[in-house]
Amino acid sequence: QVQLVESGGGLVQAGGSLRLSCAASGRTFSKYTMGWFRRAPGKEREFVAAITQSGGVKYYADSVKGRFTISRDNAKNTVYLQANSLKPEDTAVYHCAADSLPQRVGIPTLYNQYDYWGQGTQVTVSS
Repeated sequence: QVQLVESGGGLVQAGGSLRLSCAASGRTFSKYTMGWFRRAPGKEREFVAAITQSGGVKYYADSVKGRFTISRDNAKNTVYLQANSLKPEDTAVYHCAADSLPQRVGIPTLYNQYDYWGQGTQVTVSS
């Protein structure tokens, strides 16, 4: 069992940056692939980025590639999402999630591949 708590959201102007954090409880954080998803009002939950257990592999949705960077610090049980060049269409609630499958083939990009979820942090980008 792991609990996830996101922070770092807020209101920012278009072109600005935010750094989201997701702190995990427990001693097994380094065993999880971690992902970020977002849900905008009236839209489906959308995959944003994922990072493997050691941080060696990262994967991004096309909509954020080149602007967002996912990273993790296993010593601090924390995963980050650095969001730069923000656009109004990035406005959403951002959730982090943990995939506990130990030897998944490929990077999980579907919400049902993740077992644990945080409550989310609101990101609002004004034009």
